[in-house]
Amino acid sequence: MDIILIPGLWLDADSWSDVTPALERAGHRVHPLTMPGLGVAAPESSGIGIQDWIDAAVAAVDALPGEVVVVGHSGGGNVAWGVADARPDRVSRVIFVDTVPPPPGHGISEFELVDGVVPFPGWDFFPEEDVHDLDSETRARTAPLARSVPGRVPTDAIELTDTARHRVPVTLLMGGLDQAGFDEVITQWEPYADEYGAIADAEVVRIGSGHWPQFSVPERLAALLVAAVDR
Repeated sequence: MDIILIPGLWLDADSWSDVTPALERAGHRVHPLTMPGLGVAAPESSGIGIQDWIDAAVAAVDALPGEVVVVGHSGGGNVAWGVADARPDRVSRVIFVDTVPPPPGHGISEFELVDGVVPFPGWDFFPEEDVHDLDSETRARTAPLARSVPGRVPTDAIELTDTARHRVPVTLLMGGLDQAGFDEVITQWEPYADEYGAIADAEVVRIGSGHWPQFSVPERLAALLVAAVDR
């Protein structure tokens, strides 16, 4: 199976480098992406929004034969869901890594703009539940790899127009939530609950990690990805 790996904010294709070998050993063809405008100053990246990221991922789908699995980590989950909306007949499964399918009209999040871009705020910015399993060596190694994202990307509202996306099977690999815990929490996240509830085939699997399992538990994440792809 061809697997497209979409990183979250600030990360590039290399952020998947500890995960991809296990996917390839399982017989899959892996296509990690670097999204447009990453690390590019505002004068050159100010026109880039979330739709441009979706379009880049759709182009990766269109360049491949047959069905694909699309994986999105964190904010990359919005991109992955945009791909399912644009190509519901080409995507055999969407796998969300510690994030949820966005409803139409919602963005990723809001972060501080600096000189027209959104720089990586540093590991200390995030709550302990997100970073508790990133040791000092991992933080020191990965922080310099994070690059700014275009200012519009986190705040642009995603456009979703084809309800056929709800027929695409979905796996949510959540850092700390299992199915029961997720079902309890999602009810508090309107209208995300409505979008999740509209999906015909969705499962939640607990990773047992913080928000960046590709750094903290890459082998475990890879095994869970293989299991989801092979369902």
